[in-house]
Amino acid sequence: MSLFKRRTPSRQVVLPPGTRTCPTSISTVLTSSGIPSLDDILGGGIPLSCSLVVLAPDSQSAYGELVQKYFVAQGIASGHKVCIVHEDGLSFAKECMWTPASSSNDPMPVLDEDDAVQSEEKIKIAWRYEQMKKFETTVTSLPADHFCDTFDLTCRIPMSVIDEAHNTKRLIPLNLAINNDLASSMDGLVNQIRDVLATTPSTEVVRLCIAALGSPEWGECCPADILRFLYALRRLMRQYPHACACVSLAPHLCTGLWAGSGWVQKVGWVTDATITMSGFGANPALTALFPSHHGLVHIHKLPTPHSILPTSDRYSTLRGLASSAAANIGTGENNIAFRCMRKRLVFETMHLDLEGGVTERRTKPSSTAEIGQTPTHVSNTAALARVAVELEETLVDKKTQGHISFQGTESGTTDANPQKSKRAKKKVAFHSDKPDLYDF
Repeated sequence: MSLFKRRTPSRQVVLPPGTRTCPTSISTVLTSSGIPSLDDILGGGIPLSCSLVVLAPDSQSAYGELVQKYFVAQGIASGHKVCIVHEDGLSFAKECMWTPASSSNDPMPVLDEDDAVQSEEKIKIAWRYEQMKKFETTVTSLPADHFCDTFDLTCRIPMSVIDEAHNTKRLIPLNLAINNDLASSMDGLVNQIRDVLATTPSTEVVRLCIAALGSPEWGECCPADILRFLYALRRLMRQYPHACACVSLAPHLCTGLWAGSGWVQKVGWVTDATITMSGFGANPALTALFPSHHGLVHIHKLPTPHSILPTSDRYSTLRGLASSAAANIGTGENNIAFRCMRKRLVFETMHLDLEGGVTERRTKPSSTAEIGQTPTHVSNTAALARVAVELEETLVDKKTQGHISFQGTESGTTDANPQKSKRAKKKVAFHSDKPDLYDF
């Protein structure tokens, strides 16, 4: 009898639908946020047993709520149990986006109008460039990958899907019972979440969506109440590793103006991942400077389950840390922005246009400035001050100047070398009606 035995592969654990293992650790299971580019920033997706906090300080937009609707739609499409903490959870779910009707037969991803126009264009420079890879600023999901579905913002989730998920207890709305003591109300909400997680088998994924934490519907709250609730939620995620959470704060809680400096850092300490989506709606100057984007993305913290460093540092394409480290060029992390198009929300790398953000190259001189041989005065008159610019006449060196007649005869001394004129000098004068305001 031989002492050697044939090695047989160990039995692989069957993962729940809509999940996959982390590339750095097989003990970490990832689920999608519904946005492929956001999954890339997080290192492949949202790890189970972790919480994600989305800060959207722009009160004139709802980008944080839009990310959460992607999160809920992906959970319903994957067959996960979704718990929504909202004033009206069913209405929140009815406003979620859905996959287009042709997605079951056509596996091609949904393209926007801008992408459709660019796909029809061909490179007309040389035939050798036609086979080169097209420059891309974002990432998309694979057509055959069921980890992240392709959602269309122009499509709404059917009522039949909502009713089926609600009747089968896969869509559970949770209400916050507000009383005089907000701390006790939050403790009651934590107990409701614990009961749902305890009654769910470990083979089923639970998604928890908490929208607009700290909004007026929650009552009057202080920073200690918010941090205490986020820490209790993180403790629940660790206790039940088959769940994940996505939380958004009210717009007035997303900056340090509400709780002082260091508030965003404190939120990152009690959560697993924290990002800020700073929209340009409150600053028209940024909208004109970056016309192709709707806001910037600031990464405060990334999830690090079962590891010391975030998985995103090695496997994120948008952040670009792995490519810069491999090339030893030391360019650092890419600037990331987002834009909401007609059919989708994407996170992409941000590149400045020509001349630092100006889309048109300015080659024509200003219409208010004229340069001539005669003295010219250019004035810019304001309410209290004006600036005058004077160009001196072209001067010729008197030592080499000669007098030449029109008949070709010379009078005086002439030089064989051609006369060289000096460059015109510019004089700038500042005039003010009230000199006390402009004391330099």
